[in-house]
Amino acid sequence: MPSIHRSALAATLVAGTLLAVSACGPDGPAGGNGTPAPPPAANASASTTPDGGAIGGITLPSGLPSSLLEGLPKSWDDLKKWKFDDWDKWASKHVFNNPVVKDFWNPDKMGDAKPADPAPPTAKPAADNGVTDPEPPVVKAVQVPRPYLKQPSGKVFFSAQGGRGNCSATVIADPQHPGKSNLVWTAAHCVHEGKGGDFYKDLVFVPAYNNSGASSGGRKAPLSELAPLGTWWADQVVTSPQWMVEGGPTGDAANQYDFAVMRVHNQSDTGKSLEETVGSAAPVWFDAPRDQLKVSAVGYPLVKPFDGQELYKCDGGKPTRLSFDAKRPSMLTIGCDMTQGASGGGWFATMPDGRTALVSNTSIGTQEHTSLSGPYLETVAKQALDWISRKQ
Repeated sequence: MPSIHRSALAATLVAGTLLAVSACGPDGPAGGNGTPAPPPAANASASTTPDGGAIGGITLPSGLPSSLLEGLPKSWDDLKKWKFDDWDKWASKHVFNNPVVKDFWNPDKMGDAKPADPAPPTAKPAADNGVTDPEPPVVKAVQVPRPYLKQPSGKVFFSAQGGRGNCSATVIADPQHPGKSNLVWTAAHCVHEGKGGDFYKDLVFVPAYNNSGASSGGRKAPLSELAPLGTWWADQVVTSPQWMVEGGPTGDAANQYDFAVMRVHNQSDTGKSLEETVGSAAPVWFDAPRDQLKVSAVGYPLVKPFDGQELYKCDGGKPTRLSFDAKRPSMLTIGCDMTQGASGGGWFATMPDGRTALVSNTSIGTQEHTSLSGPYLETVAKQALDWISRKQ
């Protein structure tokens, strides 16, 4: 099958080669001259695990800050047994700090935010009891008709080492606050550097991005046209411990837990929740039966032939399976030619009650842009949503 790469992490695409860096801005990667920037330092002042190691059944990568090891379960299987208090203790040791910077995001900065990818995974997909299937046929993405209002999709923007990046994301229903959700679902690699790194900064969600098409075709548009429903700053973020410990260009198995949930607020406080403002929020369908799924993936692909200004959809049908670790749930894979920028975008399927629900998010794709893969959402993802829903 074609080689696989992370789809649309905030990094840089240089001369057609996928290079692992943490971010890219208008002046290129921090290394200059197309040289990839060094990986983000993992708390230089903290003690690290120079040769890797293990805690119970968890094999640890080398170079992790000791602070990241605090609160880890004895094994990843034990993580599935975590309760709210366990997640709360973990989150208290890994605090997300995202102070609002008034008027930080403007059309020029949004336009400078560039997606790209780390190098292809080093591990071969595992043929396991989760199973890796043959790659599905490619599906051509089609543009979602405007207007985008009342749809739960949008774009995420953030600052990282070396510049600014963007991804796609979805407004999801909040179990504790029905009808008044301020929660957004995206990929873990859209909010956190992975392995020993930190959360990104200036993290915002823009629902109904470029709803009117004002910035399509290379045209300049004011912020009011790009963000017709406002910019929503992240207050809290939760992602999988697997991503924080293992994620990144060499953390292939971490892709199987590449999801994140953000709680956001409107910078221009209107008194309305995100769900009330947008007019919709997708429920999340955990442990969805694979053999009953017909999936559509949505996102804002940016790399040619796309330009990041239009919302696209791939009707991928029944997903196949992809696995790097037999002990983790195999990822969902669909044929799709969307490129970088689609990362974090929602994957949707119809539940038995007829509602359209989110069942995954774009995580990785082939270098040839023939398919996309996303995590299968089960116990760990459900626990993460439960924690941030209850945590005010």
